[in-house]
Amino acid sequence: MRVGIIDAGGANIGSVRYALERLGVEAMVSADPNVLLACERLILPGVGAAGIAMERLRQAQLIDFICGSRQPLLGICLGMQLLFEHSEEGDVACLGLVTGRVTRMPASAEIRIPHMGWNQLHLRRPSLLLNGLSEGDHAYFVHSFAAPVTADCIASSVHGAEFAAIVQRGRVAGAQFHPERSSSTGAKVLENFLKYDPPKILQAENP
Repeated sequence: MRVGIIDAGGANIGSVRYALERLGVEAMVSADPNVLLACERLILPGVGAAGIAMERLRQAQLIDFICGSRQPLLGICLGMQLLFEHSEEGDVACLGLVTGRVTRMPASAEIRIPHMGWNQLHLRRPSLLLNGLSEGDHAYFVHSFAAPVTADCIASSVHGAEFAAIVQRGRVAGAQFHPERSSSTGAKVLENFLKYDPPKILQAENP
């Protein structure tokens, strides 16, 4: 299987690539739409700021490609946030593939931001991406901004307030946590993304 990792400058590109290698998949990293077009799956990793990442995608002429592509797409961490319509981080318009706005997580004396560490997943509705996962499984998070829990949210988590941990809308999916650092839970999400053919991934889990 040809898997393309979209190079938006994220510091987690290498670890995502190694996680795929552990699953027997050798992925190519590229910011060239022509190279990525030949891939059967696309992954958009990201660590950093939304504005900088969107500008990198714009300079590489990747925004129209990503939005117009028909390949299954998985956004990871910041890459998931870029799937939404807007991010409060830098007040920037994002890809608009998933409805909603990404906002800063609320802090308090008891709740430290950024949210860093292991946290539980709460499964909200069935999805092929969740096969093999159980309610309360743990995943590893590092983030200060979060996406809302909407109809596209298939798993959530709580840190002060509830937020989207995994989203899916048609061919487009995202994980706020780092699958490449989330042990068997993360490996299962990646495996599920790679395992199913596009017609099954595109089945009507969302209207």
